Amino acid sequence: MKNCNEVFLKGREVLLEKLNVFKNRLNKIKIRFNIFKNNKSIIKKLFIITAVVFALFIGGTLLIQSLFFEKFYITKKTDELNESLRKFVSAYSKLEDNTKIASLIEEYEQNNNIKLGILDSSGVLSVVQKTSGNRIDPMKTRELDLYARRLIQNQDTLTKIKNSNKIYCVISTKNDQISRSIVSIYYQKDKNEYIIALSSLQPVNEAVSVIKEMYLYFCIGALFFIIVLAFVYSNMIAKPLVKINKTATKMANLDFTEKCQITTMDEIGNVAASLNFLSENLDSALTSLRDANAQLEQDIEKERRLERTRKEFVAAVSHELKTPITLIDGYAVALKDDIFEGADRDYYLDIIIDEASKMGSLVTDMLDLSQLESGSFKLNRQEFNLTELITYTLKKYGTLIEEKSVKLYTNLIDPVIINADWSRMEQVITNFITNAIRHVDNEGTITINTSKVQDSIKVEIENTGSSIPEEEMKRLWDKFYKLDKSRNRKLGGTGIGLSIVKNILELHEYSYGVENTEKGVKFYFAVSLVKNENNND
Repeated sequence: MKNCNEVFLKGREVLLEKLNVFKNRLNKIKIRFNIFKNNKSIIKKLFIITAVVFALFIGGTLLIQSLFFEKFYITKKTDELNESLRKFVSAYSKLEDNTKIASLIEEYEQNNNIKLGILDSSGVLSVVQKTSGNRIDPMKTRELDLYARRLIQNQDTLTKIKNSNKIYCVISTKNDQISRSIVSIYYQKDKNEYIIALSSLQPVNEAVSVIKEMYLYFCIGALFFIIVLAFVYSNMIAKPLVKINKTATKMANLDFTEKCQITTMDEIGNVAASLNFLSENLDSALTSLRDANAQLEQDIEKERRLERTRKEFVAAVSHELKTPITLIDGYAVALKDDIFEGADRDYYLDIIIDEASKMGSLVTDMLDLSQLESGSFKLNRQEFNLTELITYTLKKYGTLIEEKSVKLYTNLIDPVIINADWSRMEQVITNFITNAIRHVDNEGTITINTSKVQDSIKVEIENTGSSIPEEEMKRLWDKFYKLDKSRNRKLGGTGIGLSIVKNILELHEYSYGVENTEKGVKFYFAVSLVKNENNND
């Protein structure tokens, strides 16, 4: 018994350890998803990230445009102006007819959107393109003339231009007289002339102003685009993640009924499928563990009940055997010492024999009960007449019934053919009859009645006397339970008779019970009939 308990307890500890492992893992999952849940919404995160990216992109573009666009534009414009001036100088050097100078200047001005002029050796403007009306454009002439005057005022610059044999380029600042421009000058040694080219920078300032205004509308459009993108994120990414989070949270609380209904063929869909698979496995594993643990608890509880039953059995048997053993020991010692003589000696020898017989009957009953409760007992079924068995048993106890001046009434159906174990059914009837004789009041009555109920026969044994308290009804079938603690010397009363009756009837699958009546107490059981001509009345 001790080894069985140790095995059960060890198995219970193993199951509890596995349950704790699963519980710890699920707690970790719960903590992780609680962190996820407590953080900002994924939609907000995506919205903020997108907004920051666009803001950085727009701000960076605006910053680059503000810091480098003008420089880049001026550098490009300067290179284009110098290249146009070189080509013009090359063409002008090859020109033999001086009458075509104006046409050459006009061609280069129109093709390159620049202004050209030729200065003499002293820096005075000598050649300039005229308008279509053969008139000189005063604005063009004024700007070229102003730059020419600045050169004349700065002789060091003229000397530097003459000696460098390269194009001299300068960025003019804006003032009241001229706009901001790029001016390139080249000294033509062969003709001792200065060739000046001018390109206005006014468009770049206007372009920067327009770009800044455009960026305002671009920011509004970008904000709208971010909102639309966040909505797309919420449908494509955020909502599936919210569903996964909801399922995982329920899993962390050991609720595996929720499933992720995500069918997309991407990483999120794979995560959802994996989570569903994990949920099913955990549910199956925990269900198996719960079932195993429940079964183990049942086995342990059964083992405890058996242990309690064993202890109660030992205590009850000890109590039952204590009195007869004490009597036998006392009377045997007295007989040995020749205390009793003659008739007294025979009387006490009869007591010793009677108590030994009672002990034998008790041991026999305990062996019978042990066999019946073991679950391995096999009934020896045969067909016989139950009415004859009842009549036969009543004859055995006729003398005892007469001694108590009890009136016996019978109302029996004959024949009642059943398929049962004859010897065990005799025990049932014997126990019910002796129980009725034991508890019937003096000069009372015992009534034995059989009646047909559908396909079965109900057998009732009723005796007059005190009723049984309702709270004691169920305990009557327990081993060694006695409602009346007194002993009847002739009928014994070990307290296991009704327990034997219960086990025999349950093995036969017969119903049974007890109830209080107006006269006293009635025990009953119902047997199944064998289908034949005699029982088909």
